Amino acid sequence: MFKYSKQLFAVLAAASMLFVVACDQQGGKQSKGKSKTLKNTQSKGFVRCGVSQGLPGFSNADAAGNWTGVDVDVCRAVAAAVLGDASKVKYTPLSAKERFTALTSGEIDILSRNTTWTLSRDADIGLTFVGVNFYDGQGFMVRKDSGINSVEDFANGISACTNIGTTTELNMRDFFNSRGISYEPVAFEKADEVVAAYDSGRCDTYTTDKSGLAAQRTKMTNPDDHMVLPETISKEPLGPVVRQGDAVWEDIVRWSLNVMIEAEEYGITSSNADSMKSSDNPQIKRLVGSEGELGAAFGLDNDWSLRIIKQVGNYGESYKRNIADTGILPDRGPNQLWTKGGILYVPPAR
Repeated sequence: MFKYSKQLFAVLAAASMLFVVACDQQGGKQSKGKSKTLKNTQSKGFVRCGVSQGLPGFSNADAAGNWTGVDVDVCRAVAAAVLGDASKVKYTPLSAKERFTALTSGEIDILSRNTTWTLSRDADIGLTFVGVNFYDGQGFMVRKDSGINSVEDFANGISACTNIGTTTELNMRDFFNSRGISYEPVAFEKADEVVAAYDSGRCDTYTTDKSGLAAQRTKMTNPDDHMVLPETISKEPLGPVVRQGDAVWEDIVRWSLNVMIEAEEYGITSSNADSMKSSDNPQIKRLVGSEGELGAAFGLDNDWSLRIIKQVGNYGESYKRNIADTGILPDRGPNQLWTKGGILYVPPAR
């Protein structure tokens, strides 16, 4: 009897351990609303955000050090949600090579830097992509007087400028190798170095995401002397990234972006958000905090999403302000709402 009791105890003990592990992995009720990153952020009083070293429309600083862009607005949205003030963000400019180490080492808590979501990045280096804030694809820029009007005109020996440590570099290699075209890669760590090299004539073509080409074209000595070829050679879903291991912080960043996108879908803007509290639509009322208690799931108050909309605006406002009105990409293309012919679509906040 004693022998069987010991066996039963061992089985129960093992089962208990498995249960605890399972609850921990699945984010059980005990961890609801608790986040080490959130606690540290609120203690510091600012969100630590990794951005590019200067990409107009996405993350770019002016002469006074004020950062703007659709990637910047993701971090501003998080700051509005968790600190009550969208301006409480510390921006760290990072090269493509530096960005992931800065996040995994704890130097930053959000990477919002025109970064492509891939399987290896999401599953293999301790990162979690929380959404897509820009659907893009890789292309090529050439000089208008080069005689090149299509990638079909590329010939052996072509030189191509790009960034080190990016999917762009890998896609470029795959593209040329698959077509049997010999090429000379001219790669740099910093984006401005790539732009300067191409602009000075060190390479025949410049390749990166098409949004990046449109943005960097504005930095050329004579922007009108260059054009982006029509072909798109890859899928580049760009979005914010966090470290693995803090599910609540992950949800906060994910839903801060989702709120901006869904607010546009329901016509909620920075100027009318307060008046929407009396809407007859329950979904609108949830987004502006007048119905439900969605913030409790993150350990936040119920006005977290209202602050995002009022202080940062919906996705459409952010796109217009940073990308359309600056002349970078007036046409939203796939980044239009799904209800208007695009593919921008997020789960409902409810």
